[in-house]
Amino acid sequence: MSLQAAHAAGLSEAAPAESGHVSLWQRCRRWMLPLLGVAVLGLLLSHAHKVDWAGAWQALQRYSPWLLLAVLGLCTASHVLYGCFDLVGRRHLRHRLPWWRTWAIAVTSYAFNLNLGSLVGGIAMRARLYARAGLDEATVAQIVGLSLTTNWLGYGLLAGGLFAAGVIEPPHQAHIRHGALRVLGVAMILLALGYVAACAVSRRREWVVKGRRLHLPSARIAVTQLALSAANWALMGSAMYLLLGQQVPYATTLSVLLAASIVGVITPIPAGLGVLEAVYLALLSGTVKQGALMGAVLAYRALYYLLPLAGGLVLYLFLERYAAEAEELTPPEAPVASA
Repeated sequence: MSLQAAHAAGLSEAAPAESGHVSLWQRCRRWMLPLLGVAVLGLLLSHAHKVDWAGAWQALQRYSPWLLLAVLGLCTASHVLYGCFDLVGRRHLRHRLPWWRTWAIAVTSYAFNLNLGSLVGGIAMRARLYARAGLDEATVAQIVGLSLTTNWLGYGLLAGGLFAAGVIEPPHQAHIRHGALRVLGVAMILLALGYVAACAVSRRREWVVKGRRLHLPSARIAVTQLALSAANWALMGSAMYLLLGQQVPYATTLSVLLAASIVGVITPIPAGLGVLEAVYLALLSGTVKQGALMGAVLAYRALYYLLPLAGGLVLYLFLERYAAEAEELTPPEAPVASA
C-alpha cells in the first residue's frame, strides 16, 4: 500500500468520529445562540415595564441641539475612522482598488453591520461590493480578516487596560470576581501587544490556511492597526460620555461601552437591540437616574446606529451604480480563435 493510500485510509477511519463531533457541535451551536438570544429578549421584556420611559423621553427633550450636533460629529468621525481599517488592508495587500472606493465599501458595510449583524454587513456586504469591484475571494477574505483584527486589537488594549486597572465593578449577577476581571484585562493587553511583537520579529511571514496564503503585516502596519482601533473606540466612548452629561467618569463610561459591545457580539440579536440598554442599566443604574440613562442610550443608538445606516444605504446605492456603469464601459473580451 502506498503512503498516499495509507494516509487516505487513515483519514477515512478517523473521519466518521471527527465528523460526528463536528456535526454535534454545529447542531448545538445552531440552537445555543438563538436560545441565548430568546433568553436575553425575554429578560429584557420582563423588565421593560420597570424602565422609566417617561424619564427617558424627558431626558431626550432636554438635550440641546449643540450637544447632539457635537455627539453626531463624534459618531461621524468614528465611522470615518472605521473606513480606514480597510485602507490598512489595501496597503498591506497592495490591491489596485482606488482608496476612496475601498473606504466607501468599509463604511457601508460597517453601517449595515451595526444594524443587521456581522454576517450581513461585515461579511456578505463586503464580499458583494468587493467582488463587484473585481477583487478575488482570497483578497476579500484577507481584507475582512485584517479589518476584524484591527477592530479587536484596539478593543483588547483599551478594555484590557480598564479591566486591569479595576475601573469597572462587575455586577453580582455576572458571577465573576474583581480579581478575575483584572487577570482577564492583563491577558487582553498581552494578546494585543503580542500581535504587534509577532509582526515585528517573526521570521515566518507567510502561512497557508485552507489553500490560501496569508501574509503577516509589518510592524508599522500592526502599530497603525492598534492606533486606529483604539482611537475609534475612544471616540465611541466620548459620544456616550457627552450624552451622559459627564456625570460618569470617562474611563467608566468607556468600560461599560466596551462591555456592552462584547455582549452584543455574542448575542445573536440584530443591532444588539436591547443588549446595550440592559448592560448600561445593570452597570450604571446606581450612578445615573434611570430616565437619564435610558435617554442617553437611546440617543446614542439613534446617532451612532440609525443615522449612519441611512448614509450607508446611500453609499451602497452609489457603489452599486458605479459598479454597473464600470461594467458597461468595460469592453468584452475578444473570443479566442480555434486552431
